[in-house]
Amino acid sequence: MAEPLRWRAEAQTLHLSGELDQETVLALWPQRETVMKQIDTIDVADLQRVDSAGLAFLVHLCQISRQQGITLGFTGISDKLHSLITLYNLQQIMVSSATS
Repeated sequence: MAEPLRWRAEAQTLHLSGELDQETVLALWPQRETVMKQIDTIDVADLQRVDSAGLAFLVHLCQISRQQGITLGFTGISDKLHSLITLYNLQQIMVSSATS
């Protein structure tokens, strides 16, 4: 069984932790548009696992942000997630934010 997906919005950053997969993405799906208001960064450092459904969900969040006129960035991208992003050729969509 997948570890539950947890999230919290803090300032303009959405922090995700747990597992982001086909099963757990359903927890955030109904609230995705509300949660994404004013979010310009998603911190994925505490995600233990992301599958292709989770990656598709992150791309969808990028689309929601773009519709709001916000360029979304990501922080804490693990080597495994980076490999998945590269495998699906999503480097232009899922852009890593500079850390301050």
